[in-house]
Amino acid sequence: QVQLVESGGGLVQAGGSLRLSCAASGSIFSINFMGWYRQTPGKQREFVASIIRGGRTNYADSVKGRFTISGDSAKKTVSLQMNNLKPEDTAVYYCSVTGIQTYWGQGTQVTVSS
Repeated sequence: QVQLVESGGGLVQAGGSLRLSCAASGSIFSINFMGWYRQTPGKQREFVASIIRGGRTNYADSVKGRFTISGDSAKKTVSLQMNNLKPEDTAVYYCSVTGIQTYWGQGTQVTVSS
């Protein structure tokens, strides 16, 4: 059984930094996509960043230049370095890993105070 566990969330002041990590246990075959999403109450989950096989990364416009995603498909880990955080980055952040199927973590809360 596959489980994704996120860590690193918390409370930080605007302008601060946090690093989110996600580690998967269990077998995930042919990982080709690893990503981060976020969700606030009453809104749909939105894309934040991704890294695909080969290392190409993609970011939501709202986080470009501030967030950096890194991943290791062999180790089944993906991280998100978040710098210059803003109050609008406050959300529950979820990691996602796709191989033959897509798996999701349980989420970690990030709160940015102004």
